[in-house]
Amino acid sequence: MTETAEDLGGERKRGSGVRLVYEMLRDEILTLALPPGRPIDEVNLAERFGMSRTPIREALVRLAGEGLVETLPNRSAIVANIDFTKLYTFFDAITLMYRVTTRLAAEHHRPEDLEIIRAHQARYAATVAAQDPLAMIAVNRDFHAAIAEAGRNPYYTALTLRLLDEGRRILRLYYQSFNDRLPKEYSDEHEGIINAIAARDVELCDRLAREHADQIVRQIKQFFSRDMRQDVKL
Repeated sequence: MTETAEDLGGERKRGSGVRLVYEMLRDEILTLALPPGRPIDEVNLAERFGMSRTPIREALVRLAGEGLVETLPNRSAIVANIDFTKLYTFFDAITLMYRVTTRLAAEHHRPEDLEIIRAHQARYAATVAAQDPLAMIAVNRDFHAAIAEAGRNPYYTALTLRLLDEGRRILRLYYQSFNDRLPKEYSDEHEGIINAIAARDVELCDRLAREHADQIVRQIKQFFSRDMRQDVKL
């Protein structure tokens, strides 16, 4: 059956609706405006966005695929919980992947890889200057993904991407711990990593990648500790 212009227009409209819902809910989840465990009401979302429940459901499926939404047995959905009991294993895994992929990038990168990595770092520095945490999270992912790609091991790249995606809300807490004013020296750590990759200094890459990860982990742990002390009521 031939699709009419009206059919195609409807598909485009639905596609744009899915994208709108997805992007807005993703931003609200990543900024923790929608906290972990919050129920997601399809009816309320349909009213809020002025559209049918079909694009709402499609957007939720996409968010579930990224680990940001959980679908329950009764077909309702909630914002995915952050399993704080597994944070230490997450920290161990992301630290290891930073080290492995940066070492491999030093060994196997090509000139065009460095151009891509440096372009991401320029964007990252701009987001830090703008104090835009959502952009920081997105571009930080691109930066470390490009390093993984330069290492030319697709298995490590896939695991790194998974960890970067799962850790986006954790990284939001990291930036929040600085009131979204990331100290310049922490942004500049990326520059040192790039220079070590360019020099093909494998051991320096390993050390800088570990220090970079350790600094993030340390800051997040301090942030949690500080918040727990503030919550004590006498």
